[in-house]
Amino acid sequence: MFYNRKVALHTIGCKLNFSETSAIARILVEQGFQKVEFSDRADYYIINTCSVTENADKETKYVVKTALKTNPEAKIIIVGCFAQLKPEEISKIKGVNLVLGANEKFKIHEYLEQLEDQQAPLVISGDINNVEFYADAYSQGERTRSFLKVQDGCDYFCSFCTIPLARGKSRSNSIAHTVELAKKVAGTGVKEIVLTGVNIGDFGKNQPPHPKSFSEGEGLEQPNAEDFFGLIKELEKNVDVERFRISSIEPNLLTNEIIDFVTNSNKFMPHFHIPLQSGSDKILKLMRRKYLRQLYKERVEKIKAVMPHACIGVDVIVGFPGETHEQFLETYNFINELDVSYLHVFTYSERANTRALNISPVVPIPERKERNKMLRILSEKKKRKFYAEHVNTERKVLFEAENDNGIRYGFTDNYIKVGIPYEEEMWNTIQTISLNQVSDFGYVKGTKHLGFSIA
Repeated sequence: MFYNRKVALHTIGCKLNFSETSAIARILVEQGFQKVEFSDRADYYIINTCSVTENADKETKYVVKTALKTNPEAKIIIVGCFAQLKPEEISKIKGVNLVLGANEKFKIHEYLEQLEDQQAPLVISGDINNVEFYADAYSQGERTRSFLKVQDGCDYFCSFCTIPLARGKSRSNSIAHTVELAKKVAGTGVKEIVLTGVNIGDFGKNQPPHPKSFSEGEGLEQPNAEDFFGLIKELEKNVDVERFRISSIEPNLLTNEIIDFVTNSNKFMPHFHIPLQSGSDKILKLMRRKYLRQLYKERVEKIKAVMPHACIGVDVIVGFPGETHEQFLETYNFINELDVSYLHVFTYSERANTRALNISPVVPIPERKERNKMLRILSEKKKRKFYAEHVNTERKVLFEAENDNGIRYGFTDNYIKVGIPYEEEMWNTIQTISLNQVSDFGYVKGTKHLGFSIA
């Protein structure tokens, strides 16, 4: 056991990474570690990495330097996608002591003792094709909401993406097990559970065998076919939490029955984040996506037909190899005409061992940056329009902890950021708020009943 040893953890990347960092922290606390803030002096610094873009790689190196400035004698451990993809490269970063791959990160405590007398960096990373282990994870302690991992891995192999190489094949646990885990999360006092994973619409693949009954000693059986729609129905029925939110779901897996279910749900929020990546069918084919733009358009139109107030977020990549200026404008105009609420814009960056490296011509980096800028401006226009459509309405807001110069922020069911005058007791409560005015600072000024509006 590691009593009185201090450990600090830092997350780079997605909601799934945040949930897994929390899971690793709980494992270490059970082993006797004392968890401290990453800015504090610790004996071990654990960095959970992403490798979706080149910037994520650079951030890993920066965070290592930051930790060593706080304690030059500390042990530095790298886990996550970057660690699986480039373990030897990471081991050469000055100060790194241990690199753990996808199958090893949840056994981290088993490897830390080996570091005491270890001089050279230790790399333990297996073949991703052999990764079949599914680890539960959820975030805890920092927020009014929890990110609950329901799925891992991906079978899609889009031509720009390293995630299947970093996380392995699509897999999940059973609906029954996931519901029990969600109940545990709800018991921590959070008001909202965000379902997260690599490709959550693929839930149900490669599930582990489960007990034939709740009685001991009756053996195991393979689960019956389960899917994401079945999961959300059981979560709604059995978990006592006020809000569920679907983090991101592929358009080809977002079915009419899922949309209709959310429309009539008391717990699932009217908010969808749907990756598009390109509005050009030719580029979508080069990306090896599993849909064309017409399907995406139909998904958006279906949502807005049954939930006009729903928030729809969009992922889009600019500067993909072979993307002409005309094809970029095709994407721009397609998104401009869609009734969506905001964009997450990614500038394409070359990733090793992906098919996109063989596609030409390469888009010059200055052109990639210019296209990114154009779509970010469009995103701000879309978000402001969506916010403005809800001025002079009332919506329920879940309030966060931050006090930002006398303002407390929160999010509506349909993901509008709202600010009201700060009150201490408002944290982690859901209040009915009047939406009064769109601020120039990315939120809507609100009024609590019997309260005061922001000047």
